[in-house]
Amino acid sequence: MKWLKKWCFLILLASTGAVYLAGVNDWQVCAGPKAVVKGWFDGLASEYKNTADGSGDGEKGNRPPEGGLDGFGNMLSDGAGTWLPVNGVGGVEPPSGSGGSDLRQTSDETAEGDGMAPGDETELPEDDLPGGETPGQGADGQTDPGETGVSYVTVEDDYFADAVFIGDSRTVGMSEYGGLEGISTFYASTGLSVHKMFTAKIVPVQGQKKKITVEEALQENTFSKIYLMIGINEMGTGTVDTFMEKYESAVARLQELQPDAVIYLQGIMKVTAKRSAQGDYITNEGIEERNGRIAQLADNKKIFYLDVNEAVCDETGGMIEDYTHDGVHLKGRYIEVWKQYLKEHAVAL
Repeated sequence: MKWLKKWCFLILLASTGAVYLAGVNDWQVCAGPKAVVKGWFDGLASEYKNTADGSGDGEKGNRPPEGGLDGFGNMLSDGAGTWLPVNGVGGVEPPSGSGGSDLRQTSDETAEGDGMAPGDETELPEDDLPGGETPGQGADGQTDPGETGVSYVTVEDDYFADAVFIGDSRTVGMSEYGGLEGISTFYASTGLSVHKMFTAKIVPVQGQKKKITVEEALQENTFSKIYLMIGINEMGTGTVDTFMEKYESAVARLQELQPDAVIYLQGIMKVTAKRSAQGDYITNEGIEERNGRIAQLADNKKIFYLDVNEAVCDETGGMIEDYTHDGVHLKGRYIEVWKQYLKEHAVAL
């Protein structure tokens, strides 16, 4: 009988305590232990999730990239692909031989300059126009005809699936940071000039260590669009006439190799006004003279001229300073401006 009274007393005492904690103190006395237990269980759950999907900071998670910034202002995983000045003139050295100047890319040093800081993912500002239109573009997605009378359409990235981009270091930048590396084909190499465009072995052969020429690659593959930008490495070599003679011959050869392709001749991208004023052979005036001649090759039927300088230059007539670290090459994050211009100036096939 005594044990029954004892247990009844304990049960009554426990019940009274529970009523007090729930109704009066709202269980605050247990808040600390509850938080500890909850944190422990949340930690286990988070660790399990990160391990399962590789989203955490562990072995399979999003670890910070190793290496520094490249010359296009992007994080590197191995420190490769850095643009450095050569001979103190912003990545360009004096011309030699028929190849002209050489915009070189090094692979074992880190560039100094104002590249994008780690974690800087700021998006480019969008123009706030009625109906979501972009400058020069109507609500139907077509670009208003300019002096050429050509009406362009706006396309998505898949438009470039059957396109090949041919060019020098600028096009190398497009291949690495334009988001088209898994879509388009690129026959591009640092220092490539119109003089060596068809003879330099720059195209890797899948599954092999050797490389072949652009000429050979175009004989083996078929494309519907060809985007050509070349000419910065030829500045200071020969005359405008000798350059254009070689350039026109190259375009004719492209037509022979790819008779069904639409050819987009991209104007040579300008340098900054500061870089142009350095007093050497690379000037925006010289680039404009060559671009004017290149534009004359367009028949607006199978050959079209596109001047990306409309998108990357400011009121000085030169490349926007913030878009480049060396006055010559676009930073990686601004390659998108170039690509967007091409997407808004496509010919409907």
